[in-house]
Amino acid sequence: MYGEENSPPETTAPAREPGNILWAVVAAAIVLYVGISSYYLYDLSRRVSSAEHQQQQSAKEIADLRSNLRASSDTLAAKVGMTQKELTARTAGLQRAQRDAESRLTEQQKEQMTAVSGEVTGVKTDVASTRSDLEATKMKLERAIGDLGMQSGLIARTRDELEVLKHRGDRNYYEFTLLKGKSPTPVSTVSLQLKKADAKRSKFTLNVIADDKTYEKKDRTANEPLQFYTGRAHLMYEVVVNTVEKNKIVGYLATPKEAPQPVQQ
Repeated sequence: MYGEENSPPETTAPAREPGNILWAVVAAAIVLYVGISSYYLYDLSRRVSSAEHQQQQSAKEIADLRSNLRASSDTLAAKVGMTQKELTARTAGLQRAQRDAESRLTEQQKEQMTAVSGEVTGVKTDVASTRSDLEATKMKLERAIGDLGMQSGLIARTRDELEVLKHRGDRNYYEFTLLKGKSPTPVSTVSLQLKKADAKRSKFTLNVIADDKTYEKKDRTANEPLQFYTGRAHLMYEVVVNTVEKNKIVGYLATPKEAPQPVQQ
């Protein structure tokens, strides 16, 4: 046919050889391996360098730390040595102060013992003197006849003699001070009232109020026992005036031991 006779002939591409493709793949693999290996070698080298740098830095820090520790140790040793010296000096000072204090204490004790010995000697002397005075006071105490004609007990003329009588314990004693013009003053279970006092003549007038009765002791003298009876037991009381002053007398009231005691207010 005309169409089939005039159509151009078909052309086909030349086929690649299998060996060339294989070499191309191998070459590409080699290039890739070399690239990867180079990268890993570079990274490894970088890491090694960094580790060496860190090791050097650590070594330097360790050396600095040792140096600082050595310096600190030297400083501490110096300070400790200084403290030891100060402690030694302080200890010696304290020991000296202790010895001085002990010495002063010993001297003070000696002085105190000497003083005490002197005081004891003085006390013994005073005791002996007091005993002598007491004996003399006892000798001065006198028995007298009262204004009722009754034998009186021992009469105290002074405050010291009155203290002696109180310590004997034979009777009860009540001291008083009376002023002229005042109301009756309770003394024990009775009352006393000063009516008149003559200091020049040592005379006085005194009222005694007992059992609702008044007894006048007129123109009596100092240290004279003034006697009166009182109470259901009819006990004898005595008033003794030791001092007579202008408008004032001072003395005491003596009652038997069995006499009623005054009511405490």
